[in-house]
Amino acid sequence: MQRERIADDTYVFTSDLYLEVTAGAILTPEGTVVIDTLPFPQETRQMRELLLKLSPAGIRYVLLTHSHGDHSYGSYLFPEAELIAHRRCWELLQTVGRQALRKAQAETPELAEVEIRLPPMVFEEVLTLRLGGKTIQAMYSPGHAPDLSIVYVREDRILFGSDTVMPVPYIVGGNIPALINSLRMLRELPIEAIVQGHGRVLLRGEVRETLDSSIKYLQNIVHIAREKAEARAPRRELLKIDIEACGKSRIPLDGLVQRLHQANLLYLYDRYRAELERCESSSGNADPGTRPPDQ
Repeated sequence: MQRERIADDTYVFTSDLYLEVTAGAILTPEGTVVIDTLPFPQETRQMRELLLKLSPAGIRYVLLTHSHGDHSYGSYLFPEAELIAHRRCWELLQTVGRQALRKAQAETPELAEVEIRLPPMVFEEVLTLRLGGKTIQAMYSPGHAPDLSIVYVREDRILFGSDTVMPVPYIVGGNIPALINSLRMLRELPIEAIVQGHGRVLLRGEVRETLDSSIKYLQNIVHIAREKAEARAPRRELLKIDIEACGKSRIPLDGLVQRLHQANLLYLYDRYRAELERCESSSGNADPGTRPPDQ
C-alpha cells in the first residue's frame, strides 16, 4: 500500500495489490472520515493503523462510494465507525455483493475473512457531514455503477471521484448517458484536486481536461461500437481499435487501461448487436440503418 498526503489533513491510500484502487481519509479534531477501503485485509489494516496513530479522536465515519468489492471489502475492519452509503449501495451489497464475495473467496484465499457490512445510514441524492470545521458532501453520481457516489470536501475543494473518474472510464455493466451526466456535474464544481477511483491524484490544471476527455472518449466509443454493430463487423475488429484513437492515454495503471478500453468496446458492441437483432425480429426484416437506443 502507498500513502500520499494531499492536504494538511487529507490522505490517499493506493493499493499495490489490485489495479491501483484508492481510498482516502479526512482527519478532523472530531474524528476521521474514511472514504472507501482497500480490497485486501492486509492493506486496509495498514491504513487503519496509520489513521489511529494520526487521529486522537478516532475514526468516526466510513463513507462507501459504491458496492464493488475493491472499494468496500475492508469496511468490516472499522466496527467503531458509522458506515454510510447510497441506498442502492445497501441493496447491492445485500444481494449481488454477497454473491460476488463468495465467488471471490473461492478464488482468492486472502479474502477468506472478509465480511459484507451493510451501512445503517443511507441517503438518496446528497448527504452532508459537518465535522471538525469540514463540510463533506456525498453526492449520487451513477454511471459506472447504479449505486455510485462521489465525495466532495468543500473547504479544500478536494473531490474523491471514485470510479466516476478513472484514467479511462469503465462502463461494463454501467450506463453511458448517466456517466456523461455525472461527469458534466463534476465540471460545475470548483475543484483543486481529484482522487480517482484508480490511479494517481489529478491536480487543478488537469481536472477540466480529464473530465472533458472522458466525456469525449465515451461519445467516441458509442459511435464506434454502433458503427461496427450496424455493419455486422466481427467482434475481433473491436480489439484492433487503440485507446489513443479514442482520446485516452495507454500509459496509466501500467498499461491495463487498454484492456479496460477493449472491454468497454466489446460490451457496447454486444449490446447494440442484441438491440439490432431484437428490432429485426420484431419487425420481421432487417434494416441496417436502424440505430438501437442508448443505454
